[in-house]
Amino acid sequence: MRIRVPLRPASAALIAALSLGGTACAPIASNHGFVALDVKPSEVKVGQDTKSTVLERLGSPSATSTFDPNLWFYVSQSVEQKAFYRPRVTNRDVVAVTFDEAEKVKAVNSYSLEDGKVIALNGRETPTRGRELTILEQLLGTVGRAAGTLGGDEEDRQPGGRRPE
Repeated sequence: MRIRVPLRPASAALIAALSLGGTACAPIASNHGFVALDVKPSEVKVGQDTKSTVLERLGSPSATSTFDPNLWFYVSQSVEQKAFYRPRVTNRDVVAVTFDEAEKVKAVNSYSLEDGKVIALNGRETPTRGRELTILEQLLGTVGRAAGTLGGDEEDRQPGGRRPE
């Protein structure tokens, strides 16, 4: 025999709030970059594989070196984000494949998140040469100048904005 207990609206609201609250804080995980399906980049054979076999087995690299076209990078990373916090990288794998002049694999290096270094960026401002004016000089620099007196008096000017010689 079952005994039924009626569910009150306050109890139902509490259960709904607890179940929603538990799922709202669950992290959202996502993977970015190179995904190895059949062959891992670290399984590339030094001295045996060539550029064409690496392309065939792994596909196009995530990036190539700017200064050396014989250096390919296969990059993958996992990112996790909780609620409104910034995303956090939980795992990063970088495999650098170096080729020699004969297009054979010369070296395969693997790097992880621990191998990365934090670098300071230049705050998105381009430094310029020249004299920098202070705020006071900028404010007081135009005091006493009127629009017509920048290049002389109006009666001194000829038509077309030229001065008489």
